[in-house]
Amino acid sequence: MPPIDRYARAPRLAALLVSTLLAHGVQAQTQASAAPQTAAAPSVASSELDARLFYQLLIGEIELRSGQAGTAYQVMLDAAQRTRNEEIFRRATDIALQARAGDQALAAVQAWRTALPGSTEALRYQVQLLIALNRPGETQEPLGELIRLTPLPQRPALLLALPRFFARSADRKAVAELLGKVLEPYLDSPGTQAAANVALGRSWLAALDTSKALERAQRAHAAEPQADGPALLALEMLPGTPAAEAVVTDYLAVRPADTNTRLLYVRMLAASQRYAEAVTQLEGLTRREPQLAPPWLTLGALQLELKHPVEAIAGLRQYVSLVEGGAAVSLAPAASAPPGDDDMPTSQAVALTQAWLLLAQAAEQQQDYPAAEAWLARIDNPQRALDVQLRRASMLARQGKLDEARALIRRVPEQSPTDARAKLLAEAQLLRDQKAWSEAEKVLGAANQKFPDDVDLLYEQAMMEEKLDRLDDMERLLRRVIALKPDHQHAYNALGYSFAERKVRLPEARQLILKALEISPGEPFITDSLGWVEYRLGNREEALRLLRRAYEARPDPEIAAHFGEVLWAAGQIDEARRVWREGRSRDAGNDILKETLARLRVEL
Repeated sequence: MPPIDRYARAPRLAALLVSTLLAHGVQAQTQASAAPQTAAAPSVASSELDARLFYQLLIGEIELRSGQAGTAYQVMLDAAQRTRNEEIFRRATDIALQARAGDQALAAVQAWRTALPGSTEALRYQVQLLIALNRPGETQEPLGELIRLTPLPQRPALLLALPRFFARSADRKAVAELLGKVLEPYLDSPGTQAAANVALGRSWLAALDTSKALERAQRAHAAEPQADGPALLALEMLPGTPAAEAVVTDYLAVRPADTNTRLLYVRMLAASQRYAEAVTQLEGLTRREPQLAPPWLTLGALQLELKHPVEAIAGLRQYVSLVEGGAAVSLAPAASAPPGDDDMPTSQAVALTQAWLLLAQAAEQQQDYPAAEAWLARIDNPQRALDVQLRRASMLARQGKLDEARALIRRVPEQSPTDARAKLLAEAQLLRDQKAWSEAEKVLGAANQKFPDDVDLLYEQAMMEEKLDRLDDMERLLRRVIALKPDHQHAYNALGYSFAERKVRLPEARQLILKALEISPGEPFITDSLGWVEYRLGNREEALRLLRRAYEARPDPEIAAHFGEVLWAAGQIDEARRVWREGRSRDAGNDILKETLARLRVEL
């Protein structure tokens, strides 16, 4: 929008309207002044909106509606400068922004600051405009002034918000360096120390410099151990930056009642498959706040994942009891409510359905099929029909009725191609659980014909090819998965682990698994694979270190088999036996654990 002479484009209609209004206004004022004062008028607060300002604002709005944004801007800016009114400065700025005239908007804000040096809103506008105009380097002065003028009680909140101002900036490193200069006076000042360091740390994290981000999180936590900001920043760095975890655990030790931060930590632990540690956190939380329902649901799900059905049932029953008894479950995940649950909040109804499914699965693990069916019978939600039938099919298969189980899955109605795909995956999973490798491979092969280049289906078929000892086909399919989805960590891991198992191409196996860990840092099964490769390469100490870390994070029977074997080879016989016993107690039928014990001729 080029500079425009004031009122130069005012249409004749607008000018006539203003002239008419002015004439009526003058006449009204004259009549009012001539009228006799028969009674004392009540005291009225004076308004800045005199006749001149009223008509100036009116013509500005008329010009804007007529498409003359330049004239409207000039009229409004003149009114703002004359009256030093913040609302009118804001309006002038907004008119320029509406016309996509960034330079004029910036000029209005600069005039705004000149007229009202103490306006924090003008400073905010200026900072945001400079960033939008890709001039972030010029924000140092207005940012510094904005912080200085913000009252001390509100200052930490402002400091924490600063990184969001630059969320769309391309040069994140330059932004972090700029904020380092702006925040320097506040990094060691009482009242702002934690917030300033967290803000700077978040900027360095956005710039992918985790070492500097970690340093700021540690400084902020040391300055204010009870502040949640440093712990939340540290959580953003996990699991990729393990040293950040100490900030989180130290904070939770100081503030054990911070349920939300603890649940975020549990989510991180679960995402990293560190289920045992997540369970420990949840057990402490449920002891402190037994009336809070959502942690019981998560605890039950994790116990089930660890193959502890008794403990899982106890936690899930407690969750169901609290929900059906009217306990608040504000932390439950949101989703669509199933039909028939109109009197229950959406998130509660969905989570309750999930609890019933998990209870059925836990009962199935105990081979208590009547109890499992009783839980499934409580679910009346068409959206979960496949989940319910899959559980029923799994129970039929466990009782030797595999054909009936497959027929049950196939009879589930399909409402979309997504349903058809899910049914094929469910049938293949059922066959895989029953070790019907050849039939599972046929189902997946047909699925891949129907849904070509579906990475999940390709990966599952690759796993069946490995079970059938068709290793070339397995590698071909996994390479295809990687080509389609370069961040598919499980494909890298599976291919690398298959080489390690066969004791072939071990350097390549290590590189593949390292790539998987780069995508998913700290994942226990991938860490287990890397430990197994190191063992195959003869690096026993490194193998022990990695396998111990994997087993402590997730004491799975397969990881126990590998960890125990390396302990056995290292002469640590008693610990090896302990690890194997623990693994067998979780799943006595695990094939890898059984094969390991048989090959080493170990009796437990």
